[in-house]
Amino acid sequence: MPHTAAPAIRERFAAATSLGPKAGALALGYFNRRDDLAVETKRDLHDVVSIADREVEQLIRTEIGRLFPEDGILGEEYGLEGGSSGFTWVIDPIDGTSPFVNGMPSWCVSIAVLQDGNPVIGVIFAPCFDELYTAMKGDGARLNGKPLVLDASRSVRNAVTGLGANNHVTPQVVAGIVERLLEGGGNFIRNGSGALMLAYVAAGRLVGYYEPYMHAWDCMAGFCLVAEAGGLCHPFPTQGDRLTKGAPVLAAGPGAFEDLRKIAAFEA
Repeated sequence: MPHTAAPAIRERFAAATSLGPKAGALALGYFNRRDDLAVETKRDLHDVVSIADREVEQLIRTEIGRLFPEDGILGEEYGLEGGSSGFTWVIDPIDGTSPFVNGMPSWCVSIAVLQDGNPVIGVIFAPCFDELYTAMKGDGARLNGKPLVLDASRSVRNAVTGLGANNHVTPQVVAGIVERLLEGGGNFIRNGSGALMLAYVAAGRLVGYYEPYMHAWDCMAGFCLVAEAGGLCHPFPTQGDRLTKGAPVLAAGPGAFEDLRKIAAFEA
């Protein structure tokens, strides 16, 4: 497939594709020495951060600042730095810190680039699996270079759905989602990393993913991947200060989107 994106997007795509594994290697080094990590809690005992999160984000920020000094950057650990180019990088240095510090492999590095608020680049690297998911607007999605194309015959009834939950929503809300999914003939997993589960949607491993409250750094790269693989995503607000606030996240293959939207019980 020929590259149809503008040169400015292609340059950033090349940088993001290189940065994902580079940041992932740093994170993997910390993962392999995790018994020595100092871990802090954020909003609750399950919301954790480590020196690995901060060091990996700093590596990514430094490289973006060197290559594209006029771009904005939003990261989970260090917040938003405005830019003047119309491009904003949205990064989660380690999505799935709880699995990370507990020795489970379901974590990843997530890097997205927005152009005027729209995701045009998505890169997710899962170091424990050596899997690099990449997407650029108009150029498709790939896993380790292999094109990803979603199968419209897969639904919530004949495939597996990913679900996410956190303390921003009540247990009753989460229980209702699970109940409606199971009543509809579906099944689900939750692996602790929303970004990685979105990558799995793009790869056809999961038919969809829903989380009632998620931040942009968790989902922007995944949204680009899913859309470029032929899936659908519920719009996420990115204008102004909304980019730094949470919102529902819903992404699915074409055969599951409407059913999952009904299960999620919100209006698209």
